[in-house]
Amino acid sequence: MSAVRGLFHEPCGVDFSQALADGLRARLGHAGPEALAHCTILVNTHRMAARTAAAFAAHGPTLLPRIALVQDIAGLLPPGATLPVATPPLALRLKLTKLVRALLDKRPDLSAPASAFDLAGTLQGLLDEMVEEGMEPDALEGVDVGNLSHHWQEALRFLQIVTGYLDGDQATTPAMVGEAALDRLTALWRAAPPQHPVIVAGSTASRGGTRRLVAEVLTLPQGAVILPGLDADMPDAAWGDLLNATGHGPGGAQDHPQYRHAALLAEHGLTRADCPRWDDATPTNPARNRLLSLALRPAPATDAWRAEGPDLAGVTEACADVTLLEASGPAEEAAAIALGLRTALEEGRRAALITPDRTLSRQVAAQLDRWGIVPDDSAGRPLNQSAPGRLLLHLAQLTARPIEAEGLVVLLKHPLAHSGGGRPAHLDRTRRMEVDLLRGAHRDLKPTAFPDRAAIDRWIEVTGQERDAWTDWLGDVLFALATLPVAAALPERVAAHLDLAQLIARGSDKAAVERPTGRLWDGPAGREALRVMQVLARDAAEDPDTAISAPEYARILSALLSAEEVRDPYSPHPQVMIWGALEARTRTADLVILGGLVDGIWPAQPSPDPWLNRQMRAQAGLRLPDRAIGLSAHDFQQAAAAPEIWLARAVRDAETETVPSRWLNRVVGLLGGIGPEGEAALAGMRARGRTWCDLAAAMGAPADRHRVARAPRPAPRPPRGALRPQLSVTAVERLIRDPYAIYAQHGLGLYPLPPLRPGPDARLRGEVVHDALERFTRAHPDALPSDAQARLHALLDATLQAEAPWPAYRRLWLGRFARVLPDFVTAETARRAAGRPALIEDEGRLDLPDPPFTLTARADRMDLRGEAVAIYDYKTGAAPTTRQQERFAKQLLLEALMVEAGAFAALGPRPVEEVAYLSLGGRYAETRRPVDAALLAETRDQLARLLARYWTDGAPFPARLAPETLTFAGDYDHLARYGEWDDTQRATTIPVGQ
Repeated sequence: MSAVRGLFHEPCGVDFSQALADGLRARLGHAGPEALAHCTILVNTHRMAARTAAAFAAHGPTLLPRIALVQDIAGLLPPGATLPVATPPLALRLKLTKLVRALLDKRPDLSAPASAFDLAGTLQGLLDEMVEEGMEPDALEGVDVGNLSHHWQEALRFLQIVTGYLDGDQATTPAMVGEAALDRLTALWRAAPPQHPVIVAGSTASRGGTRRLVAEVLTLPQGAVILPGLDADMPDAAWGDLLNATGHGPGGAQDHPQYRHAALLAEHGLTRADCPRWDDATPTNPARNRLLSLALRPAPATDAWRAEGPDLAGVTEACADVTLLEASGPAEEAAAIALGLRTALEEGRRAALITPDRTLSRQVAAQLDRWGIVPDDSAGRPLNQSAPGRLLLHLAQLTARPIEAEGLVVLLKHPLAHSGGGRPAHLDRTRRMEVDLLRGAHRDLKPTAFPDRAAIDRWIEVTGQERDAWTDWLGDVLFALATLPVAAALPERVAAHLDLAQLIARGSDKAAVERPTGRLWDGPAGREALRVMQVLARDAAEDPDTAISAPEYARILSALLSAEEVRDPYSPHPQVMIWGALEARTRTADLVILGGLVDGIWPAQPSPDPWLNRQMRAQAGLRLPDRAIGLSAHDFQQAAAAPEIWLARAVRDAETETVPSRWLNRVVGLLGGIGPEGEAALAGMRARGRTWCDLAAAMGAPADRHRVARAPRPAPRPPRGALRPQLSVTAVERLIRDPYAIYAQHGLGLYPLPPLRPGPDARLRGEVVHDALERFTRAHPDALPSDAQARLHALLDATLQAEAPWPAYRRLWLGRFARVLPDFVTAETARRAAGRPALIEDEGRLDLPDPPFTLTARADRMDLRGEAVAIYDYKTGAAPTTRQQERFAKQLLLEALMVEAGAFAALGPRPVEEVAYLSLGGRYAETRRPVDAALLAETRDQLARLLARYWTDGAPFPARLAPETLTFAGDYDHLARYGEWDDTQRATTIPVGQ
């Protein structure tokens, strides 16, 4: 048996797990099968542990070595070994949250109170890092902040308070338990060194605890450390500069992929020559390893490109199996990657997408789903994106505020709502309630922005719905949502949240004994969500007194659910994988696609530390942000050494152009500057990428034989008598401007539903003004009171309070109306002197003989001036101009025709003196028009010709005949397939019913 001791390495481009297994078998030689079982191997991740076990088992049935994780070595201690009991992480975080909240109460300028839990998470991570790096709390005293801002001085003082508090509280973090386990194991090894091989494999020793473990293993008789992806092609001079590179912070070029290896070798007084290969497997592409080594030199050493680049051998060979995919956007990138994975699968090759971008990985998985391919995604799915996670989060966000219509519909239509039984009937009732009550489609119900139990009772009464278990259950849900406290202790809030979630999931069938909580906790996601809630309830009980707000609770729950992942129990495809960057160290595939190579994603932006800045971290001996970039660079270097690789990125994201990843920039820059061979290789990489982008674009375009022709501009012509001969005076303008809309309403019976989330739009503003003016005019039909302006202002305020549930907009609108009230009251005083309001918000009906037609109207206001009538219409926007009134806006002139014909019973037949629009927008204005017999005769003739054209002559109803603006968005544009045609095209007559 060969000696298993010392520091070893494997280069990039080698299947690390397989090399580990083969090298250990070779060193054990012909020893019996029990020799392998006596070995201990410490790896980074559970995935690597499984992959390593599979590599040993690939040779057939065997005894496996003991495989553990470097961050969980407690299992290596003998039975009965005692370790301190760790404070549950959530319980510790809640304690820290209490401290941070106290800080924010005294210093509200630092952050919002609701961010206390998030800040406590960063603080907890910092405390763990201090333990891992062997930093004593006293070291904070030596951090010089004299030249820093007051914020950092206060942050340092708060850290000193926190560390002292936790020390006195005797809180034990998992990092402390890990350090204690390492201390016990070290003492055990020093007293009785194990005689069997102990191997640390695949770790870069970037953390203090791992470095301690590596140092102890190297002292064992058969202790070995195997470094992944060591660069043996970098010249010694460049390697030596890694630890002392100029232009870098303390420690050298920590953002370089090989920095951790260089630091570890230097720490043990070794060079690369003292670190031999563990196995003799040949890298897949040594020429590419050399290219990447040169491309990734530290920034101050990139002048080596000029000296070494032209003499770089094998550039064509290095780039022959490299594709540079520069997609136009994220959707094209995902589609092209999915095509590449599927093609590799058809060719019988293993393929993997490696990316830290979870959005990209989800998009690729969705693209693969069109072929029924389920990739083996190592990251699983965040719990907050699962069905139970979304339901719990949505409920938490609805807490302690009036529930909006949209939020209620999302809640009731959630797939887990009413999942205890009778879900089809539940969905049917939900849709009817949404249309009738929430959207206000029922003629006797106004849209309800904030539904409550009283609104449900009103819906039942107006529509004649049956009051049953479902309506009682819905009322209970709304009552429970409305009565949740604004602020409560965490245990109380968790209990109420769980009770409400289970009530919603169970549904209205109270006899559903088999499913008292519906399907809320079913499946892996449900079980994991229940575990998280139970842990939260358990740890919250340690602080039963501190009240937290509803927004803070929602943030706590969101942080907990997003930190957990769940894997569904289906069997993914074994040949198509989606990996995180860490797995590039130990796993390989025939095709490896490095996706999302955009700066800010790969590498990710370092997370801001609210407690210690870079200078303070360096003084305290903690890890610098460059460390994470260097580890990410190392992952890139190893992943890019696969047999065939794609380097993929999107040129643009949803908002702007992206910046290529710094490593991709280096590769492209090196190839473009080392001469014709490099330029040709780069052109070939880009050409292969364009081919895949073209295929992705073609995949999304319909084939010619299936291509649907563009729709013409429609002008449907219904049979005579198909449309009811009746319109309102306001619909006449719509008939002139957009006849297709009249056809859709009166011929097809289609009406636009009000939005589920009503907004503070111009229509609502107009309704508020109309309601307030109606109430004011009815209350004061004769002369105005002396305080008319104050009374009208109060009416507007009250109407806004009742009809507009947006405080900011209420104030804006009230301020806007207040500016025009003086001028309006002055003009109103003059109108009252000339006449008296005789008709307010009243309806009229006129039956025309030729052609037979019914005209209806709801007039805002009509004043009597002796025997004559003045007609007024309130406008909160711009009033129609004189030219618009001549051609389109016929509303008031048609009302004048109706008045003269006696269509309004309250007035009887009377002459009309004038019509006027009263504008109460940014300023008060009046658009008046005198009325005489000639004008009314002309209006009557125009109306008769218009109605005869469509109802007698059978003319078609063209879409968007004369919209006010080309940007006008009609209610029926989608039905007319507007966009496939434009306003310059002629309308095509479409006979209906033939």
